[in-house]
Amino acid sequence: MFQFRSYIALLCFFSQKVAAVGFDQTVENLVRPLANNLSQFVFYEISVFGAQMPWIVLWLASAGFFFTFYLGFINVSGFTWAIRHVRGDFHDPDAPGEISHFKAVSTAVSGTVGIGNIGGVAVAIVIGGPGAAFWLLVAGFLSMSTKLVECTLGVKYRRHNKDGSVSGGPMFYLEHYLASRGFPIFGRFFGLFYALALVIGCFGIGNMFQSNQAYAQFVVITGGENSFFFDKGWLFGIGIAMVVAMVIIGGIRSIARTASLIVPFMGGLYLISCVTIVLMSYDQIPGAVDLIVSNAFNLESATGGLIGSLIVGFQRAAFSNEAGLGSASIAHSAVQTRHPASEGLVSLLEPFVDTIVICSLTSLVIITTAYPFGLVDQGFEGIELTSASFAHHFSWAPYPLAVAALLFAFSSSIAWAYYGLKGWTYLFGEGRKTQLLFKGIFCCFLALGCMIQLRAVLDFSDAMTFLIALPNVLGLYLFAPEVKREISNYLVKLKSGELQA
Repeated sequence: MFQFRSYIALLCFFSQKVAAVGFDQTVENLVRPLANNLSQFVFYEISVFGAQMPWIVLWLASAGFFFTFYLGFINVSGFTWAIRHVRGDFHDPDAPGEISHFKAVSTAVSGTVGIGNIGGVAVAIVIGGPGAAFWLLVAGFLSMSTKLVECTLGVKYRRHNKDGSVSGGPMFYLEHYLASRGFPIFGRFFGLFYALALVIGCFGIGNMFQSNQAYAQFVVITGGENSFFFDKGWLFGIGIAMVVAMVIIGGIRSIARTASLIVPFMGGLYLISCVTIVLMSYDQIPGAVDLIVSNAFNLESATGGLIGSLIVGFQRAAFSNEAGLGSASIAHSAVQTRHPASEGLVSLLEPFVDTIVICSLTSLVIITTAYPFGLVDQGFEGIELTSASFAHHFSWAPYPLAVAALLFAFSSSIAWAYYGLKGWTYLFGEGRKTQLLFKGIFCCFLALGCMIQLRAVLDFSDAMTFLIALPNVLGLYLFAPEVKREISNYLVKLKSGELQA
């Protein structure tokens, strides 16, 4: 009885706090100290040649360097093979798995291509100077190798469930490595830690942040302050939650089918828009290229020179393509294949599309327009700077940009719903009711993200998402010899024609 009264008293106290300051402020007050402490650890900055860089970015960048050289520049030699796999040249319809190579990479790309490709790149260039665009491209190139390693492992150590579905990802290959060497308890611990952090991360970076940004872009394209939805975040939130629910309820097959339709469309829309804007400033292209290269290697500049632009470029790439976090390997694990290395090769295309193509084009738009025409000096930040660069040539140009951003946010949500689901089922089992419970909670958080600003929750989830890179990258190093053999043997079969469809 005493314990029951204690619970009632605690509930009443919490209700009074909520009534006094509001739900969002109550949550902010509760989570903020934890979010600050975790962020200070995960994004703690260390000195690199006199400049400051978060250690987690250095951790991810080092993995890209190592695997690129260790695997003999597989991001170059394996690129053509990756395209052929996506094209379906080696597809085996009888192989275990749920989706094709194309749908697997589409789902993974939908999870990484987001608002950061539009607004985050602009921030990187303003902070690190035009040279950041060059190092962003280099970092994207190196991260292709990291992505190959984690996606190869994701497929190799995936589990096939009784209902025909597949579950894979870092929690499974981390658990296997330690368990197979006599440390099952530690293996299970790391698997649980990764899954828990992934679930927490998915509710922020892949959920509330995405729906909030989607709402902001929807308001833009429906009239801004004059939009019917300007003060009706709750209505948009319920709407996007219902749309996402219709997609994710069908599992990876439904998510992959939707992603395979959205990704080419939204990518094509954004690429055509960027190329058009760059061509409108064609006379600025030679100067822009010269500015990018000179600033990238200039030791002395107002924006930090070589070291400053390098650090900002690598940081933006790490936050954009998520290579080293292991999240994309969850989507790739569902592919239909008998050869884990096949999907490793396919995953090379993900950072290529996300960082080398989309982020580089965003950089060119800004540097050929915002710099020569003085938009950088007008106080624009993030996506506003990118939008202003588009609007400089066509007043209506920000509208297709807003549509692309809206689609980016939606596609990221459905991909992260699947990532979070696999973390959830690792923790609580593969039961149908368990999965429906997660999907329901995920959609509720989507709606909530459009209504209130839970900054502390987003900061906490963001830090948790990047914290998982610590055990994941360590696991990739431990598996490196095994992955190298896997890739080498598979390439021998490909080149001999043994696997020709």
